[in-house]
Amino acid sequence: MSMTTAEKTSILPILLLSAAGFTVLTTEFVIVGLLPSMARDLHVSVSQAGLLVTLFAFTVAVVGPALTAWLSRYDRKSLFVSTLLFFGISNILAATAPNIGIMGFARFIPALMLPVFWALASETAVDITGPERAGKAISMISFGIVTATIFGIPVGTLISDAFGWRAAFASIAVLAFIKAIALMLFLPKVPLKKQPASFLKQFGILKNPVVVGHVLLSLLVFAGMFTAYTYLADILERLAGFDGATVGWILMGFGGVGMIGNWFAGRIVDRSPLGATILFAAPMAVGMILLVSIVRSHALLGVVLAFWGIAQAALFTISHVRVMKVAAETPALGASLNISGANAGIGIGAIIGGRVIDINGLDHVGGAAAGVMLLAVAVAFFLKLGTKPKLGHRVTA
Repeated sequence: MSMTTAEKTSILPILLLSAAGFTVLTTEFVIVGLLPSMARDLHVSVSQAGLLVTLFAFTVAVVGPALTAWLSRYDRKSLFVSTLLFFGISNILAATAPNIGIMGFARFIPALMLPVFWALASETAVDITGPERAGKAISMISFGIVTATIFGIPVGTLISDAFGWRAAFASIAVLAFIKAIALMLFLPKVPLKKQPASFLKQFGILKNPVVVGHVLLSLLVFAGMFTAYTYLADILERLAGFDGATVGWILMGFGGVGMIGNWFAGRIVDRSPLGATILFAAPMAVGMILLVSIVRSHALLGVVLAFWGIAQAALFTISHVRVMKVAAETPALGASLNISGANAGIGIGAIIGGRVIDINGLDHVGGAAAGVMLLAVAVAFFLKLGTKPKLGHRVTA
């Protein structure tokens, strides 16, 4: 059945925000494919360069909820446009950074606005479609994440291989400015459905242990993923023996299969967010354990990476919906808390992976990642057992 004119109009803001989200998430994650070449050029080790991932992630984790709560009362269109302008400027600075210190500052700027963008874009999408279709709405917004992993990260890797890593950041800067203009011209005004609660009242949801438990679960899920994913390009180069261009194409395939995970997650997460978390996290842990042992068998490596890509994209969407549902009174803050938990996990994962590389070697990263992911599965089971339906609105375990 074809969509009505009203339905098409309501979908337009979500599509525009998803497109902008592509640039936002590419800015955060493109560095994963650039770490080896950046480390060589800036005269630091790969594990030291990996701390740039930690810096970005911890900045998001620390400032995200408070900044989102403060800015949630302002005009959404202006906030979204401003975010893209911030990202453009920061990527220009990254492209011209002469040392690791300036690069760190260039990564700090966009980290301030990323949680605000994703939290308010997610809330806007749910406002448009209704909370009963939150999974589908957020999966549409999350399509920007998936396409960033399909095209943004690997294309950045390919640009880096051909023209240098600085060209990759410069390309994202141009894209950010183009998206800012597109939002300015074509994004309709997005009125607030209701005035947000006061700053302190919004943060009252942290008194709910279920909300805190779900944020902790997001932290563990993302720590498990990024203990290994932060160093995936290095694994593919040093252990599997691929050159830089081939790594870029592999990362593109990794992101491509993620579209399956994003689509599937959007259709099952509303039924049981915790069940969906376990469904993808448990076998993903098994794949991480197997990763290094089969890395030289390219066929088996392809199978493991395919499932990893599907599960990773699915868990992005599932985690976001899961926390927003348990924080239904303040969905924007709930989204921001999830983003903070996820980015704290990303930063912790990058640290764990870097320490494992320095102490035990690159071939032990998969096992460390699996251990963290299995801890996440245990927490999900605990939350599922402790969740009881109340007043009919929140989460079905």
